[in-house]
Amino acid sequence: MHLIPFAGIAFLWFIGVLRDRLGAFEDRFFATVFLGSGLLFLAMLFVGAAALGALILTYGAEPQRVIGSATFDLARGLISNIVNIYAIKMAAVFMIVTSTLALRTGFASRWIAFLGYALSLPLLFGSRFVDWGFTVFPVWVFLMSLHILLANLLRPSPVAPDK
Repeated sequence: MHLIPFAGIAFLWFIGVLRDRLGAFEDRFFATVFLGSGLLFLAMLFVGAAALGALILTYGAEPQRVIGSATFDLARGLISNIVNIYAIKMAAVFMIVTSTLALRTGFASRWIAFLGYALSLPLLFGSRFVDWGFTVFPVWVFLMSLHILLANLLRPSPVAPDK
């Protein structure tokens, strides 16, 4: 639970790196959907994690009273819906928009963009039925990050002009 905020910080950094790579090619429509879906995903992830943390704390205080109560069932259902439906859908939208921007601007390879499209479809349409769905998004973000890192390392750095 304590690692989730750090994952959120890393994801915000990832969004910043992508926006930096887009530079002047950033389209206002896609930038709005890109940033909005990324921030909504992160907000829902944090809300789901906070609710889960509260449920764990409550269970730790009085386990016999919590299990089987209506409040426990409600909290469990709420956490499941926030994370497995809404957050995952926003992750899928983020993948689709980022893939579209990659194809339009060329800031990433076409194969990563097409992989993003392919992996986002099960998240968008089958998040309740695909158990492995929550692992797809971090793997895709890792691949995109690795690609950008390698592209930056292999690209020659600009030389500062002499004064």
